[in-house]
Amino acid sequence: MKRHLALFLAPLLLAAAAPPQVAVTGGVIEGIAGASDDPLLFRGIPFAAAPVGALRWRAPQPVTPWRGVRMATTRVPACLQNDYGWNRSDHVAGSEDCLTLDVATPGLAGHRPVMVWIHGGSNRAGSAGDTVKAALALRGIVLVAIQYRLGIFGFLSHRALSAEADGASGNYGLMDQIVALRWVQDNIARFGGDPANVTIFGESAGAQDVGLLLAAPTARRLFARAILQSGTPNFGLPTRPLDRALRIGDQLDALLGSGGNAGLLRGASSAAVLAADLRLHDERLESDDFLWLRPTIDGAVLPDDPRSLLRQGPARPVIIGSNRAEFGLPGGRAHRDANVDAAFGAHAGKARAFYRLDDPDPTPDPRLGDRDLRIATDILFRCPSGRLADLLAESGWPVWRYEFDLAPDGGRSFHGADIDYVMADQPIGLALSMQDYWLAFAYSGVPAPADKPAWPRYAPGRRHVTFDARGVTPETSLAAIPCDWMDRI
Repeated sequence: MKRHLALFLAPLLLAAAAPPQVAVTGGVIEGIAGASDDPLLFRGIPFAAAPVGALRWRAPQPVTPWRGVRMATTRVPACLQNDYGWNRSDHVAGSEDCLTLDVATPGLAGHRPVMVWIHGGSNRAGSAGDTVKAALALRGIVLVAIQYRLGIFGFLSHRALSAEADGASGNYGLMDQIVALRWVQDNIARFGGDPANVTIFGESAGAQDVGLLLAAPTARRLFARAILQSGTPNFGLPTRPLDRALRIGDQLDALLGSGGNAGLLRGASSAAVLAADLRLHDERLESDDFLWLRPTIDGAVLPDDPRSLLRQGPARPVIIGSNRAEFGLPGGRAHRDANVDAAFGAHAGKARAFYRLDDPDPTPDPRLGDRDLRIATDILFRCPSGRLADLLAESGWPVWRYEFDLAPDGGRSFHGADIDYVMADQPIGLALSMQDYWLAFAYSGVPAPADKPAWPRYAPGRRHVTFDARGVTPETSLAAIPCDWMDRI
């Protein structure tokens, strides 16, 4: 009897373990079927042609079809990037052939919410990594993580490139993200996802790119809502006009001896281009670490200032937030006064007095950090987040704002500390979960999980919630002073 039962069950067990296959744009892919409670995983799916050779510094082109079944079972290279220490593994495994995305799904049937993650890294480093293996993928949604060209490969403007493209160049990384979102619209239903219910979310530069996608006219029909974690469209910086961006391209010509010839630039080795990236300079920045965070108004992806584009765009639900203590001043303390002057403009004198810049250093605040950390958090994160929330709310957008003040070791919050609380479901406060609010938002457009503390919508008085050791606490007037003196998003 046991032998007959085993013979009967054997084909069923083999069928259950069969690797999942899906027909997508370009051909058929095969993913990974894990244990019964694990999502199906598909890694390294190409959403555009490899941007190499003649396609370097061009808009992403249609994916090259393949024959047979393409294995989508292993992590693929990151986009090419310099080594900044924290990203060494992505640097070592980097490639120009990198326009891929990963998908995790509970099953191929269904009509589930979709969440698309855009990684951070100053728009010059990082990757999709193992995002789709995070605990968030176990919560009944379809999770997608995308890659996009970085640094000089993703954001360079150049006179010869503009001449090829009706006067516009730059923002190739944003173009990649838009094409990836079009791929999601065309294909995600085959993974059990609902293309009409797509939430894009990201942290740091990923959040900035989410904000720019909210502004970009060509991205407006590609997602329903957005979450910005510690980043805004301008990152607290002034926009870069195209004529100023072209001067950076001139620097590249001088470094590579290309003489304005696009063919010579495309023929240069990737190592030479990466080395040149480290020597480029923006005269308006106190630190070139922010070179690719200053958004370029290229005339195509961003035809106008993000502020104007957002006012013209359709209202969509948005979550905007920052951490209590993010990271230090660009350029370090030696550039502090110049950063304050640039950020607060005509109100710089009042800001100097508020921060008591002419007084000896005060004792660091246990939650805000030292004075310079507080200033940096204000001008790069807290104030731009508030001004963006003001702009969107005044334009009729449903907005929710938060401040995050937790760290895994119980210390001060820091830039990126929120990611594990969203991706890995790290609990906060009294067994509450930040992830619960993100999921409720993805399902309904309102961050209101059942039986959890309410998160009031952003409104006059700057209503927001604080995620900290107490749990989820509604509050008002987040950094009204000095942020009322700053008008950057």
